[in-house]
Amino acid sequence: MRPETHPLPVLLREIYALLAKDFRLEWRQRAALGGLVLYVGSTVFVCFLSFSLRGGQPPAPAWNALFWVILLFAAVNAVAKGFMQESPGQRLYYYTLVRPQAIILAKMLYNALLLLGVGLLGLFLYTTFLGNPIQDLSLFLANLVLGALGFATTLTLVSGIAAKAGGNGATLMAVLGFPVMIPMLLLLIKVSKNALDGLDRGLSQQSIITLLALNVIVAGTSYLLYPFLWRG
Repeated sequence: MRPETHPLPVLLREIYALLAKDFRLEWRQRAALGGLVLYVGSTVFVCFLSFSLRGGQPPAPAWNALFWVILLFAAVNAVAKGFMQESPGQRLYYYTLVRPQAIILAKMLYNALLLLGVGLLGLFLYTTFLGNPIQDLSLFLANLVLGALGFATTLTLVSGIAAKAGGNGATLMAVLGFPVMIPMLLLLIKVSKNALDGLDRGLSQQSIITLLALNVIVAGTSYLLYPFLWRG
């Protein structure tokens, strides 16, 4: 279909096409997705075994911290393969078809959806094995969505930088990504702890606004800077 006859803007069409491509590739390479699910499930089960030996469920602060640590490392493993599994020839081919802004936005959106699914699965397994101390579930789920978006936006840009740098991209991604993720992780833990304790939502308002601002800033920065990185 010609661009001028399509009702959607060109950028949105390119993002949709790239998203469809990523979902098809993920479905064809189900071993990677299965490995990610296995990682989350096995980590939760190890936590269950560790606390069951101590005779009960973990306290709320430990439950909260372990949940986000598991999701953080799952996010690194999930996002790392996004750019680094593509060869220079593939990137050059994409360069002839779509604009770089569509590439980075599609990657962010895909990774956000993937991490949200992993987070919901992790929450289900976590509550099944380690109990559910959450008193404000809607606040916790909203915080989980913000966490998936934050991990996706930040790690996608870092993954693009690491892939462009060459060499050991996974190591470079960890070195660049974790210092950036620490402030976001602290905010996520704070909000989810308030949800676990059932505190007034007004106490979490400032942290949620800060998380939203971080997501917008990182996404906007990626949109502006990724074309220069792609051409570099």
